[in-house]
Amino acid sequence: MKARYVLAALAATWCVGASAQNVKPGLWEVTNNVKSSGGEMEKGLALAQQQMANMPAEQRRMMEETLAKHGAKLGSAGPGGISVKMCMTKEMAERNEITPQRGNCKTTKQQRTGNTMQVAFTCTDPPSSGDGQITFLSPEAYTMKMTVNSTVPGKAETMNMDASGKWLSADCGTVKPMAPTAKK
Repeated sequence: MKARYVLAALAATWCVGASAQNVKPGLWEVTNNVKSSGGEMEKGLALAQQQMANMPAEQRRMMEETLAKHGAKLGSAGPGGISVKMCMTKEMAERNEITPQRGNCKTTKQQRTGNTMQVAFTCTDPPSSGDGQITFLSPEAYTMKMTVNSTVPGKAETMNMDASGKWLSADCGTVKPMAPTAKK
């Protein structure tokens, strides 16, 4: 159950990232560090990372393949953190989209001044909202600070996320582009 909220928080950051501009297509690594008011996110991340590390090699390989089919490759970014490798196509870059819209989310604010963009969003599945700022450092790097409000099994939770994205190469290798979530 906690893994669902870990993925929901990442989906929230991907949701607002969909409005980014001036980035190169190719393989990107996005590192998120999360601090939550109740500590549930950190516990969920630690548990997911521990479970993955303790899996037999064949089971871990199958899990990695499943994640890769969804365009993700997970790595550790320390306590409360997670890094994800993602493939951004040329078409996504032309649409100014870091990743496709995930979950049932809607951007409610997007205002850019220079290399800084103020953003806000709401999601209905899972219910959450947030706002933050993306700073484009170059076509190959950005930073993001977000505050996300959600409900984790009936309890209000505020998550503060610091993220950074860096372009790794023009070739995505085995990492496939993420497909948008189908609307229900």
